Amino acid sequence: MSNATLQRPAAPPSPGRRTRRRQPKRIEVQFRTIISPHQLNSRWGRRVYWTVLVATVVTFTVVFLLPMYWMITGALKSAEEFAQVPPTLFPKELNFGKFLESWELFDIGTLLKNTVFYAVGGWLITMAVDVTAAYALSKLRPALGNVILGAMLATLMIPPMVVLIPTYLAIHDVPLFGWDLLNNPWGLWLPAAANGFNIFLLKRFFDSIPRELLEAAQIDGGGPFRILWSVVLPVSRPILGVTSIFTIVTSFKDFIWPLLVMSDSDNMTLSVGLAQTAGAVSQDQVMGGLVIASIPTVIVFFIFQRHIMAGLTAGSLKG
Repeated sequence: MSNATLQRPAAPPSPGRRTRRRQPKRIEVQFRTIISPHQLNSRWGRRVYWTVLVATVVTFTVVFLLPMYWMITGALKSAEEFAQVPPTLFPKELNFGKFLESWELFDIGTLLKNTVFYAVGGWLITMAVDVTAAYALSKLRPALGNVILGAMLATLMIPPMVVLIPTYLAIHDVPLFGWDLLNNPWGLWLPAAANGFNIFLLKRFFDSIPRELLEAAQIDGGGPFRILWSVVLPVSRPILGVTSIFTIVTSFKDFIWPLLVMSDSDNMTLSVGLAQTAGAVSQDQVMGGLVIASIPTVIVFFIFQRHIMAGLTAGSLKG
């Protein structure tokens, strides 16, 4: 006989004995909303939902677009109609020649050329400083890197008007060098070069880049700058596009700092030049100049709006 043990089959349940079946547990779903999905699917719930949604969308649309609508229609009105009380919601006669008249009165061609030059130069210097700073904090891991990043982010909590006078004095007489950068493009570029918000966005994206890519480049003999140029920048195009758009748009709409630094009429930016000439022309002509000044930034937004959203969400998930 073998040493294997025989197992008896389980005895069938007796016919008089009832077996209890396990009942599935009931899962109670709790909704943390004002209106539950059941109420929302009802006829009354759908009516309330669409009423609130349409009212909210229309209200915010009117709030944001009404100033632009008023600016465009004001540029198409005559001086008498613009000063009429109560004002008209739509011009009686469409006069598109006001835009050409405003272009010549404000010399918008020269102002626009100056603004584009300042924006492109500021973009190059800002990207050079912010990208290298974010790369160093993210991948090179210097000593006290978190403290440095925290100090940069803390500057975002300081109102710009608080540091306006110290920055002006520093530009008027640069410490250690004694340079006077008033009426000089570097007076606009240097204060905006280190931007804590851009550095934070870039660092967050650089943190999501796999470490294996950098280690493979190091094995091939690449140094820090070579890795930044050949590995990090090519895969960081979305966030580079976002920071570039933010920098250029800020250069176009900035007013206080160019007003202080660029006091020469030949070096004024678009916003400063319109403000300086506004007192000598009629209000409808001022509106025409403002419409022309807003066109470049509106075009940039409509062209790159997808890149803006993609760059803001890029780097939020690792892997």
